[in-house]
Amino acid sequence: MMDEEMTYVAPELDPDFENDEGLEDEGGQMFEHFAVTADRGQSMLRIDKFLVHRMEHVSRARIQAAAESGNILVNGVAVRSNYKVKPLDRVQIVMPYPRREVEIIAEDIPLNIVYEDDDLLVVDKEAGLVVHPGHGNYSGTLVNALTWHLRNLPLFQDGDMRAGLVHRIDKNTSGLLVVAKNETTHARLAKQFFDHTVTRRYVALVWGNFEEDEGTVTGNIGRSRHDRLKMAVFPTESELPEGVESEGKHAVTHWKVLRRYGYVTLLELRLETGRTHQIRVHMEHIGHPLFNDERYGGDRILKGTTFSKYKQFIENNFRLMPRQALHARSLGFVHPTSRTEVHFESPLPADFVAVLDRWDTYVAHRDTFESEE
Repeated sequence: MMDEEMTYVAPELDPDFENDEGLEDEGGQMFEHFAVTADRGQSMLRIDKFLVHRMEHVSRARIQAAAESGNILVNGVAVRSNYKVKPLDRVQIVMPYPRREVEIIAEDIPLNIVYEDDDLLVVDKEAGLVVHPGHGNYSGTLVNALTWHLRNLPLFQDGDMRAGLVHRIDKNTSGLLVVAKNETTHARLAKQFFDHTVTRRYVALVWGNFEEDEGTVTGNIGRSRHDRLKMAVFPTESELPEGVESEGKHAVTHWKVLRRYGYVTLLELRLETGRTHQIRVHMEHIGHPLFNDERYGGDRILKGTTFSKYKQFIENNFRLMPRQALHARSLGFVHPTSRTEVHFESPLPADFVAVLDRWDTYVAHRDTFESEE
């Protein structure tokens, strides 16, 4: 009888999270990590057979695709699917999300595809489009659109609700997403996200000014104890008394000032990790919620004057951009087949540009906005 220790690092997915909005926020990853240590009496067995008996609902083909992509490690070294497991081997595997039972209906929804080849495509998602289905929201999503667009490919013919996805962004965040078109590409992209080698840069308009021109926010992110639809920042291990376990998952966000407007600031943000609502919760944590971010308190006037003209100015901006001011502007990774570095850029969408134009006007005519007739 195997006396093995099996650990499972769950993917950051909660089906109860408000219609899937922002389950994996700002570049959130869509993969899972399994680890198992073989027992002392383990007989020599191919690693693909070893794993298929220990992982639920995972086919041998998917495990072999993971091995071919370098996603199976034994004692820290990548191995192929024919490797023979030995006693006390520590086996780790990174895989995209497993299939779910909900069938996805293909829908002919227009997509802004900025790049496509035989292995992957890059989509510039508009704000308001949910990435993949969740509770009470099984149509009109990016996955429904992809299932139609890629309906001739095996990966998209089984109605898998996560087919091709290795990361996603919030419903009301716009910008770039990469989608795999086959199992091998899926596995190789998942490994890059797991290793934090994918470059993701965002642009955000946040409340308040900054003393510095750039900085870093570090803080574990987990579900809020007070509101299950929100995430929160928790102390890291080093900030807690010895013996006290930290909550949440390690998260790091780097920020740089692009433009100062006085009461709001335009930032570029670079994700080192990909946690649920990472940018939104990190910015709120340091006192700079995203402009018009309803969930994290940015949908009210936090900085500025009490004059009615200024109040009307802000309300007009909220109507112009009825969502959090966040855009996934750039995405870079190593192409899974060519092994060359590729990089994609997305221009700011019209609503974001319109709001920035209004802030430019505000700065140029500040006295007008900060006076009463």
